[in-house]
Amino acid sequence: MSPAEFFRQLVGHGERMALCDGHQRLSYSELLAEVGARARQLQQGGVRRLALALDNGPDWLLWDLAALQAGVVCVPLPGFFSSAQQRHVLESAGVDTLLAADPQAFADLGFAPRAGLSQRAVSHAPELAPGTAKITYTSGTTGQPKGVCLSAEAMLRVAQSIAERIAVCGISRHLCVLPLAVLLENLAGGYSALLLGAGLELPALATVGMQGASGFDLPAFLATLGQVKPSSLILLPQLLLALVTAAEHGALLPDSLRFIAVGGGRVAPQLLERAEALGLPVFEGYGLSECASVVCLNTPGQRRIGSVGVPLPHVELRLAADGEVLVRGAHFLGYLGEPPQASEWLATGDLGHWEEGFLVLHGRKKHQFVTAFGRNVNPEWVEAELVQQAAIAQAWLHGEALAANVALLVPRGEVSDAALQAAVDAVNAQLPDYARVHHWLRATHPFSEANGLATSNGRLRRVALLEHYRPVIEDLTNDLTV
Repeated sequence: MSPAEFFRQLVGHGERMALCDGHQRLSYSELLAEVGARARQLQQGGVRRLALALDNGPDWLLWDLAALQAGVVCVPLPGFFSSAQQRHVLESAGVDTLLAADPQAFADLGFAPRAGLSQRAVSHAPELAPGTAKITYTSGTTGQPKGVCLSAEAMLRVAQSIAERIAVCGISRHLCVLPLAVLLENLAGGYSALLLGAGLELPALATVGMQGASGFDLPAFLATLGQVKPSSLILLPQLLLALVTAAEHGALLPDSLRFIAVGGGRVAPQLLERAEALGLPVFEGYGLSECASVVCLNTPGQRRIGSVGVPLPHVELRLAADGEVLVRGAHFLGYLGEPPQASEWLATGDLGHWEEGFLVLHGRKKHQFVTAFGRNVNPEWVEAELVQQAAIAQAWLHGEALAANVALLVPRGEVSDAALQAAVDAVNAQLPDYARVHHWLRATHPFSEANGLATSNGRLRRVALLEHYRPVIEDLTNDLTV
């Protein structure tokens, strides 16, 4: 699907409500007029690469769509990135125009007001792969974020596939919970909802309870749910856990919900079963930035708990000899500053297997460890089960070349050793012996970006964790066996 075809499809939605933030409302016809005016502003301003450092709201999406229409490269700037990471994005992408909630925060980089925009001269912008429409940065697990170059056609093909697959759900209103700077919300939440003619609710992130990279205000989220009464949401596993736990404790959820997608990390089957027991329409999916977001998705007609669903229509999947998932279809053009993506099959780094056409993931290939008994263990599987327990907020499992697996646990509040042991025992009862937590230790502090033990979006920095806790693990395991 080309941008021209995308916008032609939106014309057909006429006067339906397109965007709302609780104050401003735009119909589809008003949205298209506004996008056109902003696209002309970008073209007249000579904009080549536009960075968006805005909170969630109509403005974010309108400028994003204007860049798409004008053929300007859009560079989302996540608010949960550190100041150093944000500056790295602006410099590495050669951004010449910035739209920011606080433009003065970047004034020292040369941005100055010009024709209603913050602009600067960029003499040596890095070359981009032909056709690049968006550069989305992945935080990764080490080092600076990497820029993933995506074409408009690839992004819109993914959005169209998702819209086709979930059309049966009758989605009329989508509430954006995740930052629009995250590709998953941008495409699967924004573009797909627009293709369906749904209304997009775009409150500020604080209104839906999102606080930085890992903070979450559950009462604010529940209040917004009750007020907006959306048909659909996209949640990360930890947000789904909070929602399910609240509902189990009596929180009233709107009966308007038709489709709750969950992705961005491994989801424990137990959590999905808890959601199902509550009657919540939760569907797990899988994707990655290099594939322009979603690759597989469970839907009402095709659902298997414990899997990430079946491939979307625009992609093919196969497994390598070692179980690594390979994808052909909507691909990125390459990483910024690196040679273009050449192979038609993308090696994802994720391990999995098929169950009756549904993809079941095991974890990241590079995270897998081999015990002293030669058994392969994917720690993310065990960690996802551990954080299902009410007593455990974060968990990291280590067992490389060890006779016994060791877990570092961050308790959820004031929790006794007995409660932590009971939580570990409950998880171990469901695991094969080789994957069990044989010994555990209390972490000295939560794993966070501030202490270098997690990324800005909460992923564990495994190398840093091992270096930090190596002495205590060695003390524990020197004289222990399973």
